[in-house]
Amino acid sequence: MSGFKNRDIISTKDLTRAEIEHVLELAEWMLGVNRRRTSLKLLDGMILGSLFFQPSTRTRLSFEAAMHRLGGSVIGFASPESSRASGPRAETLEDTVRTVERYCDVIVMRHPETGAAKRAADVASVPVINGGDGTNQHPTQGLLDTFTIWKEKGTLDGLNIGMVGDLKSTRGMHSLVYCLSNFKSRLIFVSPPELRFGEDVKKHLKAKRVEYEEFTNLEDVIEELDVMYVTRLNKEGAGSAYETLLKRYPRITLDIVKKGKKDLIVMHDLPRTDELGLQISADVDDTPHAKYFDEVEYGVAVRMALLALVLGAVE
Repeated sequence: MSGFKNRDIISTKDLTRAEIEHVLELAEWMLGVNRRRTSLKLLDGMILGSLFFQPSTRTRLSFEAAMHRLGGSVIGFASPESSRASGPRAETLEDTVRTVERYCDVIVMRHPETGAAKRAADVASVPVINGGDGTNQHPTQGLLDTFTIWKEKGTLDGLNIGMVGDLKSTRGMHSLVYCLSNFKSRLIFVSPPELRFGEDVKKHLKAKRVEYEEFTNLEDVIEELDVMYVTRLNKEGAGSAYETLLKRYPRITLDIVKKGKKDLIVMHDLPRTDELGLQISADVDDTPHAKYFDEVEYGVAVRMALLALVLGAVE
């Protein structure tokens, strides 16, 4: 297994099974720290630069919580309008990164442009963690989703894992499918034909001999699923077809969930709202199936593990 110290985390496609398992095992230990509401001193004196060119609730706040739980501190911006990264006199992304790296030990960045995280990593002398770049990747989301399945099911092998919704342009789904491609589970993709994974993803799965199937209707496969991961329709990715696709988009109600296995877990990357109401109805929330708010908690633990690893506080 290659080391994580000073390593950029840009894509889960770069991670091996052994590396993913190492992150998950460390995150399990970090979860206990977070649940005890204690703070370690592993990153005492270190600073996280948080550069969010797009709005965020969970990714930004969980990274900040993770850094504080590890004894470090945080600087940065939650919107580019509060910096020189936006406006008529905006500097380049590269110049923003070259500036901020002088103030911190690691950078986490979210950006609307696909490939922006790689551009940042190419000029930064400190590790860069991709907090989501365009419709490309969101590696820490993929890892925390992988952790959720592992934590709730006790394994990442031998499962029927359903991925439901916008698979084409949801970056978290891309990161998750690359994580899962390292394990021996059957992947079941449910979406309108226009929103299926691109050929690059399918080519990757075939090269790794991952079993997968594509469906349009969730009810055709709901009884087989051990995991149902749902995502919203990505408005940026859908473009002018958004309104049309929204009317055909799968809705997860308690009646649908009840058609699945008794131990089916339901996941979502959140937020789950759109113009037609909750994509997962609220009556699912208080059932044993619902794991989407547990994912939020698990995200802190996974991000604690990654920060400790890339900053060399643990091996």
